[in-house]
Amino acid sequence: MQRVYLPSVLTMLFRGISMPPTKFDLISERNNLKPLTYALLIKQKTQVSPMKVISTLSVLFLCLSFNSIAQNAPLQKLTEPYFNLVRAEFKGDLAYQTVAYVEQYWRIAGNTGFNNSVYRITEKLEKAGYVLEEKAKKNERFTYRIETREMKRPTWEPVSASLKIMGENENLLSSVTNRNMTYMYSSSIPAEGITAEVIYIETKDDLAKMDLEGKILFSDKISGRILLGAVGKNKAAGMLTYDMPDYLQPEKNVTSIQFRGMKYDADSPTWAIALSFEAKEKLKAALAKGKVEVLAKMATKIYDSEELTVVANIKGSELPLESLVFSAHIQEPGANDNATGVGTQLEMASITARLMKDGKLDLKRTLTFLWGDEIISTRRYIAEKEKREADINWGISLDMVGENTDVTGGTFLIEKMPDPSAIWTRGEDKHSEWGGSPLTVDEMKPHYLNDFILTNFESQGKYANWVVKTNPFEGGSDHTPFLQADIPGLLLWHFTDQFYHTDNDRLDKVSQKTLVNVGTAALVSAYTLLNADATTAEQMILMLMSKATVRLNIEYELSKKAIVAGGSKEDEQKVLDTWADYYVKSLDTIKDLVSVDDAEILRQIEFAKSGLKAQVERFKL
Repeated sequence: MQRVYLPSVLTMLFRGISMPPTKFDLISERNNLKPLTYALLIKQKTQVSPMKVISTLSVLFLCLSFNSIAQNAPLQKLTEPYFNLVRAEFKGDLAYQTVAYVEQYWRIAGNTGFNNSVYRITEKLEKAGYVLEEKAKKNERFTYRIETREMKRPTWEPVSASLKIMGENENLLSSVTNRNMTYMYSSSIPAEGITAEVIYIETKDDLAKMDLEGKILFSDKISGRILLGAVGKNKAAGMLTYDMPDYLQPEKNVTSIQFRGMKYDADSPTWAIALSFEAKEKLKAALAKGKVEVLAKMATKIYDSEELTVVANIKGSELPLESLVFSAHIQEPGANDNATGVGTQLEMASITARLMKDGKLDLKRTLTFLWGDEIISTRRYIAEKEKREADINWGISLDMVGENTDVTGGTFLIEKMPDPSAIWTRGEDKHSEWGGSPLTVDEMKPHYLNDFILTNFESQGKYANWVVKTNPFEGGSDHTPFLQADIPGLLLWHFTDQFYHTDNDRLDKVSQKTLVNVGTAALVSAYTLLNADATTAEQMILMLMSKATVRLNIEYELSKKAIVAGGSKEDEQKVLDTWADYYVKSLDTIKDLVSVDDAEILRQIEFAKSGLKAQVERFKL
């Protein structure tokens, strides 16, 4: 494959400019640039005025950007062999079977479901050829370990629960069909249950006016936290709550309950039940007719346990002290959230081991797979440097990665590292229903990772007719600890999901095809980074140049419209300048793909930055 010598580009073959072709190399065969728009490289020194250099850089930058998009995208020839390898192997069977196993449990750290999921993961890792670290030989490349830690509080799991309006034949709710009805860390109710009057609480003032002792408090107006405080203070028997966000479409999904929790307090045990829309409406209808008593039954387990984390490593052959980390959290009770991340990552680990053992793949840098408690395990893994050999170059979170979007209504999203779309969210950039607060310029994280990952996922999307979109940074999953530690990191996920965190997030909402698509693109991205070299860096430069030009053109048009609509020219110029600065700084991050003494790549990066700065002059309002 022909290397690209961007720094020597000081002229182009355009109208009125011609040089003997024998003195030039095409900038890259893979771009297939057409006459009058291709760049030629001068192999000898050329005397050119500074202004002509700037003008030439700008034109070159524009031509490279549009041609690389119109023809073959940068990186494609590097990633295509990996796509071919992975697509032949990734069928999604192990991922889907793992989802089916994990989602049967209500999972938080330390409980039966969480721990059984850990043991299932390690069982499959061993089957794939990973060796327990303490038994591994010195030269073993495939290893895993289970980290155990004392928990600061007991773990918890639901056993059974039901709620019945006295005088009715059927239960209002049952954990058989609504396993999220029991508040996390609720205590058990005596076996015979509690029969008590239900008191509807409409405002906080009602809590001070009414006699609540021995009553069951119910509200769909005030928060469960406020209601819970009143339970202990007023010696109430327990509480019933309803709180379903609009994006869950509760009037359509009338049986859904989004899981809720309370703070564990050994000295003041209590219980609470979350209601579905259907149950809430039935209870309110009954209250409208007069006094209502209900029978509540609940059995839970609260016990001391250990927190478990699985760390699996594939040691790099040449640069083992550099690594990429995939992280998928086990806790939370749903199928999509996050049994899909657990299962997809497990098949990724298995496929990688098989490809390497079969001699079809090698990895220069170390690849790590992490399964544990959301954010906590990832943050700890980053912080406890003494427990790992490799530094972390990149971190990627897999969370809710297997949705059947025809059913859930969600969209596959790549949540980007903080870029200017998290400051000015406009055009096609949109936040998810999860939402995010606007960031500041100082909070930007310029890096090639955003566009690199998006490029690979769009390739898989085109191949599989699969929709891939992005959202500005919002936080809230395992990518956050990476970013907080100044490690490039992003999130692969789906939203908005109408069954998010509800007890209707079950296996029937999962698509094996989606598991395959996410896992395939994630592995190809990882392999490309882990084996990155100077050629990768060159192609990454071209990719960022392309992406920068497209983004600046989009933002320029949006800013012109904003000014016409009465916006400030100064404010709009700041938007454009911030995006330009973001891409200039992103180009600098490509240096981490090569050794510090690779002078050629460093010159190419500086040349590309100069080209981008020259290009920016075209976007002055």
